[in-house]
Amino acid sequence: METMNDRTRFGALEVPVLEERPWAVFAACTDTPDVSFFPQSKAEERAAIAVCAICPVQEDCLDHAILTKERFGVWGGLNGKERRRVSRIGRR
Repeated sequence: METMNDRTRFGALEVPVLEERPWAVFAACTDTPDVSFFPQSKAEERAAIAVCAICPVQEDCLDHAILTKERFGVWGGLNGKERRRVSRIGRR
């Protein structure tokens, strides 16, 4: 549950402060500077998903993206549309 202490104000926009993610240091994406996890094409998206497929913390990453309602980018091997679908299914 978010409280006001969990949020930061940037001008008129209030955004959640990211909690610490200790699992992120083990993420495969930290060693792939040539791969975009905010892809502009299907080819870039496939490359990002391929990195996620071998990532030891893929589930943690996906859980984080779903819990924080991350709308953009590839997280845990899924794009935003796929994560929203998984999230809706999980609420049923």
